[in-house]
Amino acid sequence: MKTNRYLLRFTFLAVIAVLSFAVSAEAQKKKKPVTKKPTTTATVTTNALEIKEGAEKVSIQLKNVTSFIYKLGGIATGIEDTDKEAEAGKLSKSALDKNAQFKQAVIQSIRNLRAGLAAMEVEFRTKPGLKPYLLQLEGITELSGQSEDLATAGRFTDSGKVLVTVIGKLADTLAAMP
Repeated sequence: MKTNRYLLRFTFLAVIAVLSFAVSAEAQKKKKPVTKKPTTTATVTTNALEIKEGAEKVSIQLKNVTSFIYKLGGIATGIEDTDKEAEAGKLSKSALDKNAQFKQAVIQSIRNLRAGLAAMEVEFRTKPGLKPYLLQLEGITELSGQSEDLATAGRFTDSGKVLVTVIGKLADTLAAMP
């Protein structure tokens, strides 16, 4: 019995010794360091500068479109009312010519807005620091094109409503930028 007891103790101690070696061997293994992608200060500074400049451009376009819509409200009503009077035959040729000039001026202003918005959208597509904000801004060129199409069709009030959507996208973009 004593030999069995010694054998049992020896086996128990041997198992404990083997397990302790396994634990200490595990503790001695070198862990691979987690490598982070190196970021240079120049890249961070460039991206921060791009974001700041991008936010300024969004702010300028937001002001431009908002100011235009404010002015368009009264002009669009006047143009559309004049068109109704023209259909009724109540206007002189000079009044019709003047109304046509107003229409062309509004359409040209929308084209100018569209050009600025398109340039900004392209910039957000091409600059790495601005790409994360493209999702909020995407589609403003197309929307301004719809506005131009509506104005060309004589639907000036509706063209302004489309530009309100552009303002929303610009505001969302500006809010997303730090």
